[in-house]
Amino acid sequence: MIQLPKKLQRVIAARKKEEIFRSLESKEGLIDFVSNDYLGFASNEALFSKTFQLLLTESVASNGSGGSRLLSGNHKLYNKLEPLLANFYKSEAALVFNSGYDANMGLFSALPQRGDLVFYDEYVHASIREGIRMSHAKAYSFLHNDLSSLKDKVDLNTARNEQKDSAVYIVTESVFSMDGDTPDLKAFAKYAKSNDYNLIVDEAHAVGVLGKNGEGLIPELKLEKDVFARTVTFGKAYGSHGAAVLGSIDLRDYLVNFAKSFIYTTALTPHTLATIITAHEQMGDLGKEPNKLLKEHIDFFKKQLKAHKIEQLFIPSETAIQGCIISGSKQAKLVAKKLIDKGFNIKAILSPTVPEGQERLRICLHSFNSKEEIGLLVKLLSSFI
Repeated sequence: MIQLPKKLQRVIAARKKEEIFRSLESKEGLIDFVSNDYLGFASNEALFSKTFQLLLTESVASNGSGGSRLLSGNHKLYNKLEPLLANFYKSEAALVFNSGYDANMGLFSALPQRGDLVFYDEYVHASIREGIRMSHAKAYSFLHNDLSSLKDKVDLNTARNEQKDSAVYIVTESVFSMDGDTPDLKAFAKYAKSNDYNLIVDEAHAVGVLGKNGEGLIPELKLEKDVFARTVTFGKAYGSHGAAVLGSIDLRDYLVNFAKSFIYTTALTPHTLATIITAHEQMGDLGKEPNKLLKEHIDFFKKQLKAHKIEQLFIPSETAIQGCIISGSKQAKLVAKKLIDKGFNIKAILSPTVPEGQERLRICLHSFNSKEEIGLLVKLLSSFI
């Protein structure tokens, strides 16, 4: 085979030397503290069965969609799913994308125009950053969850901006994927609304676990009318795949016409859409007990940290994502390996995914983890660090 160019070989060699080289691994038989399957929906037999029944009821027997939604792929389950999502999340409209990455890439590459200004939290997901980078807008980061930093950046750069009719977009997440923390969304929404700015919130790690029936943090705070757009994903708490952008009918129409990650890709399969539909329709029944257990496990985990006197090593979080800071890639990988050797599936998150010096173990709690497993994990972690 033709080899990589030498300069790319040097890049790979540097990553290996710095011990930040990524590789694909399959760890089976370990206790899951790494996946985003917070409620166990990915392996829920009742959900699997109900999805199959829905396909039979709808007389859908296709393995694939056959093309993009603007060609042959806009099968009838989309017409069932998108109104359901709009109603469930209390939005005017919803547009389904193939993944959360596609949704953010499509939204942020198509929406901001030349002369517009985008202000984003420094810790937003890579898909948001990449989407913004592909737009023609000017973009500025503000300090994590810091409204004062945002205001300073907005005041400085709107004053400099020569295009007076430009739109301003403020971008954050309701639950951050690496830290598990949340911003003061009420304060952000109030600031955006009072200045006629457009607030966009990624709810990927909130939907399914926050809100009365898993609608996310925005509906729980009754802010859905104050947010310009939301992205929600179905590959985490909902145990499936895909995502949606929520917003106005006009926003939906605009994205259908200009979001390239929507236009130029094969549509999701009928089975995937059926799983998403079933997960949302059954959330009140299938998700009620797992959601309760998840909250109990989060509380128990935090009490165990305190009992073992290691809570100061963790980023403050009230969600299923708990980050233990272990500075240095080598040390973080070493502690993760020790836990893996004891039967726990734990992932070390290294630079450049997180800032250098903030390497960590990203511990995801689930409804299906037992308190015995959680207690032993914390005990081992305490002894290893």
